[in-house]
Amino acid sequence: MTDYRDVNRASWDDRAAAHAASADYDVRRFAEPDHLSAVVRFDRPLLGDVSGLRGVHLQCHIGTDTVSLSRLGATMTGLDFSPKSIEQARSIAELAGEDVRFVESDVYDAVAAVGDGYDLVYTGIGALCWLPDVRRWAQTVAALLRPGGRLFIREGHPVLWALDYDRTDGVLALQEPYFETEKPQIYEDEGSYATTDVAFTHNTTHEWNHGLGETVTAVLEAGLTLTGLVEHTTVPWQALRGQMTEIQENEWQLTDRPERLPHTYTLQAVKHPV
Repeated sequence: MTDYRDVNRASWDDRAAAHAASADYDVRRFAEPDHLSAVVRFDRPLLGDVSGLRGVHLQCHIGTDTVSLSRLGATMTGLDFSPKSIEQARSIAELAGEDVRFVESDVYDAVAAVGDGYDLVYTGIGALCWLPDVRRWAQTVAALLRPGGRLFIREGHPVLWALDYDRTDGVLALQEPYFETEKPQIYEDEGSYATTDVAFTHNTTHEWNHGLGETVTAVLEAGLTLTGLVEHTTVPWQALRGQMTEIQENEWQLTDRPERLPHTYTLQAVKHPV
C-alpha cells in the first residue's frame, strides 16, 4: 500500500498556494503589524499569555497561526511535512516581519527535526485526523516539552468528524468511525475547506478519527497532566455546508439547534516535572 504520508503530502502540496491566496486565510492582512489569524484570536482567552515562551507548532501548514503566536511574543518554530506549505509559511512570516523558523518534517520525527525543551507545543485545528496513532503523537508532544511545559490543542471534535457530510435533510447521522481504526478512511475530494476556484490534481487523502477518550488517555499515558478540556459549539470552517451559520469571523455553527453537536474542543496539559 502506498504510504499514507506520500498520499496526504501530495494533497497538501497541491493546495498550499491556493490556501495562501484564499480569502479564508486573509494572508495579505499580515502586512498589518497587529493582525492575528482568526484561529489564534479565538484561542487567546484559553491560551493566555505566551510572551517569552519557546514554542513549536506541529502540523503548521502555511504558518498563519505560527506567525500569530510569534506576534504575541513567543519564539516560534513551525513544523510541517509539506514542502509547499513550508514555502508559503516562510513567505507569510517575511510579509509579517516575524522571525519564525519553519522546518519540513513528519510530526512523528519532530524531536529529531527541531529538538526538545519547549515551553509550549501548539497544535491547531484539523491536525490529528492525518495521524494514524494518537498515542505516538502524545509521546512526541511529551518528548518535545521541557518539564513544566504545556500542550495546547484545539481540534475538530470526533463526533463532528464521524458525521455523514453528504446528507441534505438536516439529520445529523453518524457515518464514519468515531474511534481510531487500524486502517484509514480513504476519501476523494476535488475541493478544499478553503474558498478557492483552483482545480486540484491530487484529491485522495487517508485519514483517521480519534475518540475524545482515546486522545485524553494518550496524553495522560505520555506523562502529561490534563489542565483543561473545553468543548465548543463552533468550528473555523463551514464543516456542514448548507447547515451552518457564520456567527463570528471564520467561526461556524450548526444553524438548527447547535447545542446538539460538539463542534470542536480545546485540550490543555502540562508535562510532569522530573
